[in-house]
Amino acid sequence: MRNKNDEIDSRLIARYCLAMEPEPWTPPPLEQRQLRAWTLRVQALKDIRQQEVNRLEAHTVAGMRDVAAHVTQHIVWLDAEINKLENEIDDHIDRHPGLKDDARLIASIPGIGMTTVARLLGHLGDIRRFDNAKAFAAFLGVTPKQRTSGSSVRGRTMVSKAGNSSLRAALFMPSMVARRHNPILRQFAERLLATGMSKKAVIGAVMHKLTHLIYGVIRTGAPFDANYLPNRLAIQDGI
Repeated sequence: MRNKNDEIDSRLIARYCLAMEPEPWTPPPLEQRQLRAWTLRVQALKDIRQQEVNRLEAHTVAGMRDVAAHVTQHIVWLDAEINKLENEIDDHIDRHPGLKDDARLIASIPGIGMTTVARLLGHLGDIRRFDNAKAFAAFLGVTPKQRTSGSSVRGRTMVSKAGNSSLRAALFMPSMVARRHNPILRQFAERLLATGMSKKAVIGAVMHKLTHLIYGVIRTGAPFDANYLPNRLAIQDGI
């Protein structure tokens, strides 16, 4: 096709749907949309708070005490609002049994706190809709992406970065914590470091493995257990 417009695109989409027969899209339930809106609002306030902290430092260094005092008042107000919204998010999850059960399972994984749990559930909803852990990881964009062709193209293998960048950002710090405090992921990371893999690449691999643990606790309905088939996880180091 040499041209691109709405009519051509609609025909292409129609032919794709006729050939592939994708599942119909189902809108997320109201409780999930509300949770997503609350988590996005909290993140927006946290971003504003960080901007104000940067301004406070600049005004303090410049000796503008009156302006710095005003910025400090705003930071105090932001802290109170963030705390209020986080409590509202906790109450919202507790009011909905489905969200509450999934939150309990995900939060049982060392390295993942309730802030990350709320963002995951708000954006993803029911994780059981994915056929397997690989599909879940691919949706989040944390799967390895190779770029090689013959002997001329030898690109580095890196995270695919497909999907929602906000969710990957939300998983980055939990992966850093899990790298040290999650017994399965700590052993996994140390094994990769021993092979000479860079620390940044190891964090990406830990993030990938963390998504498998999240999917695992949701699908099995059982909290995280460090002694549950650790050898089976080790077999999958290359995925």
